[in-house]
Amino acid sequence: MAGCSSPKPILYPNAHYREVGPVAAERDIEACQELAKEAGATPSRGKAGQVAGSTVAGAGIGAASGAVGGAVVGAAGRGSAIGAAGGATAGLLRGLFRRSPPSQAYIGFVNRCLKERGYDPVGWE
Repeated sequence: MAGCSSPKPILYPNAHYREVGPVAAERDIEACQELAKEAGATPSRGKAGQVAGSTVAGAGIGAASGAVGGAVVGAAGRGSAIGAAGGATAGLLRGLFRRSPPSQAYIGFVNRCLKERGYDPVGWE
Protein backbone atom coordinates (compact mmCIF):
# COMPACT_ATOMS: atom_id res chain seq x y z
CA MET A 1 0.00 0.00 0.00
CA ALA A 2 3.04 2.31 0.07
CA GLY A 3 2.26 3.17 -3.55
CA CYS A 4 -1.02 4.73 -2.40
CA SER A 5 0.55 7.27 -0.07
CA SER A 6 1.04 10.71 -1.48
CA PRO A 7 4.49 12.13 -2.04
CA LYS A 8 5.69 14.56 0.58
CA PRO A 9 8.69 16.80 1.14
CA ILE A 10 11.94 15.60 2.60
CA LEU A 11 13.37 18.06 5.09
CA TYR A 12 17.05 18.70 5.65
CA PRO A 13 17.77 18.36 9.39
CA ASN A 14 18.78 22.01 9.85
CA ALA A 15 18.83 23.76 13.24
CA HIS A 16 15.08 24.50 13.14
CA TYR A 17 14.20 20.90 12.31
CA ARG A 18 16.44 19.60 15.12
CA GLU A 19 14.90 22.13 17.52
CA VAL A 20 11.25 21.24 16.84
CA GLY A 21 11.72 17.52 16.13
CA PRO A 22 10.15 15.16 13.59
CA VAL A 23 6.64 15.13 15.13
CA ALA A 24 6.25 18.91 14.93
CA ALA A 25 7.84 18.91 11.46
CA GLU A 26 5.26 16.36 10.28
CA ARG A 27 2.45 18.55 11.65
CA ASP A 28 3.91 21.54 9.79
CA ILE A 29 4.13 19.54 6.55
CA GLU A 30 0.47 18.57 6.91
CA ALA A 31 -0.51 22.18 7.65
CA CYS A 32 1.37 23.44 4.58
CA GLN A 33 -0.22 20.75 2.42
CA GLU A 34 -3.66 21.79 3.64
CA LEU A 35 -2.90 25.46 2.89
CA ALA A 36 -1.83 24.48 -0.62
CA LYS A 37 -5.11 22.64 -1.19
CA GLU A 38 -7.12 25.59 0.15
CA ALA A 39 -5.25 27.86 -2.28
CA GLY A 40 -6.27 25.61 -5.18
CA ALA A 41 -3.07 23.63 -5.71
CA THR A 42 -3.95 19.94 -5.78
CA PRO A 43 -1.54 17.08 -5.21
CA SER A 44 -3.28 14.74 -7.66
CA ARG A 45 -3.94 17.06 -10.60
CA GLY A 46 -3.78 15.21 -13.90
CA LYS A 47 -4.29 11.67 -12.54
CA ALA A 48 -7.22 10.96 -14.89
CA GLY A 49 -5.16 12.04 -17.90
CA GLN A 50 -2.24 9.90 -16.78
CA VAL A 51 -4.49 6.85 -16.40
CA ALA A 52 -6.04 7.45 -19.83
CA GLY A 53 -2.61 7.86 -21.42
CA SER A 54 -1.35 4.69 -19.78
CA THR A 55 -4.43 2.79 -21.00
CA VAL A 56 -4.01 4.02 -24.59
CA ALA A 57 -0.30 3.24 -24.58
CA GLY A 58 -0.99 -0.24 -23.22
CA ALA A 59 -3.59 -0.86 -25.92
CA GLY A 60 -1.19 0.25 -28.65
CA ILE A 61 1.64 -1.93 -27.39
CA GLY A 62 -0.73 -4.87 -26.91
CA ALA A 63 -2.21 -4.48 -30.40
CA ALA A 64 1.22 -4.38 -32.03
CA SER A 65 2.56 -7.36 -30.15
CA GLY A 66 -0.72 -9.26 -30.64
CA ALA A 67 -0.60 -8.62 -34.39
CA VAL A 68 2.92 -9.97 -34.59
CA GLY A 69 1.99 -13.03 -32.58
CA GLY A 70 -1.21 -13.49 -34.59
CA ALA A 71 0.67 -13.18 -37.90
CA VAL A 72 2.81 -16.15 -36.91
CA VAL A 73 -0.31 -18.35 -36.76
CA GLY A 74 -2.14 -16.61 -39.63
CA ALA A 75 -4.58 -14.48 -37.60
CA ALA A 76 -2.98 -11.04 -37.30
CA GLY A 77 -6.33 -9.24 -36.94
CA ARG A 78 -7.57 -11.46 -34.14
CA GLY A 79 -4.17 -11.37 -32.43
CA SER A 80 -4.15 -7.59 -32.65
CA ALA A 81 -7.62 -7.30 -31.07
CA ILE A 82 -6.74 -9.70 -28.26
CA GLY A 83 -3.43 -7.94 -27.68
CA ALA A 84 -5.11 -4.52 -27.61
CA ALA A 85 -7.65 -5.65 -25.02
CA GLY A 86 -5.00 -7.20 -22.80
CA GLY A 87 -2.66 -4.25 -23.22
CA ALA A 88 -5.39 -1.72 -22.43
CA THR A 89 -6.27 -3.61 -19.26
CA ALA A 90 -2.63 -3.74 -18.19
CA GLY A 91 -2.21 -0.05 -18.99
CA LEU A 92 -5.32 0.89 -17.03
CA LEU A 93 -4.19 -1.03 -13.96
CA ARG A 94 -0.66 0.37 -14.20
CA GLY A 95 -2.07 3.89 -14.44
CA LEU A 96 -4.45 3.43 -11.52
CA PHE A 97 -1.82 2.14 -9.12
CA ARG A 98 1.12 4.29 -10.17
CA ARG A 99 1.84 7.10 -7.78
CA SER A 100 1.72 10.31 -9.74
CA PRO A 101 3.89 13.26 -8.78
CA PRO A 102 2.12 16.31 -7.41
CA SER A 103 1.75 19.39 -9.60
CA GLN A 104 4.60 21.89 -9.64
CA ALA A 105 2.27 24.52 -8.15
CA TYR A 106 1.51 22.23 -5.20
CA ILE A 107 5.19 21.40 -4.62
CA GLY A 108 6.18 25.06 -4.90
CA PHE A 109 3.45 26.17 -2.49
CA VAL A 110 4.29 23.56 0.15
CA ASN A 111 8.04 24.19 -0.17
CA ARG A 112 7.58 27.95 0.25
CA CYS A 113 5.30 27.46 3.26
CA LEU A 114 7.89 25.19 4.89
CA LYS A 115 10.74 27.62 4.18
CA GLU A 116 8.74 30.42 5.78
CA ARG A 117 8.40 28.22 8.86
CA GLY A 118 12.18 27.70 9.03
CA TYR A 119 12.56 24.33 7.29
CA ASP A 120 14.80 23.43 4.36
CA PRO A 121 12.93 21.11 1.94
CA VAL A 122 15.43 19.26 -0.28
CA GLY A 123 13.14 17.10 -2.42
CA TRP A 124 9.98 15.03 -2.54
CA GLU A 125 9.35 11.31 -2.14
